[in-house]
Amino acid sequence: MHEMSIALEVGRLVEQEMGRHPGRLLSVGVLLGDDAGFEAESLSFCLEAVLAHAPRGGAGEVLTRLPGVGLALGCVEVGDGARECSRLLEGY
Repeated sequence: MHEMSIALEVGRLVEQEMGRHPGRLLSVGVLLGDDAGFEAESLSFCLEAVLAHAPRGGAGEVLTRLPGVGLALGCVEVGDGARECSRLLEGY
């Protein structure tokens, strides 16, 4: 299942951002191209599972569909007010 490996990578990138911006993770935005080759519902399910556990603590995920084949970590929002956006995973 490709979607779970992508969700795990998103979790790893989120943890990196949290290391730079300590605080409670509020939300994670992922940009998904319509032709990226991933099932949006499956990816959303996998992200929800990965983000449910510490240290990510139940953060919300926002999956945004866009034209194209790309996949990117769109935004990480931490409770201290920090927002890190547009971290490339592949394609965008």
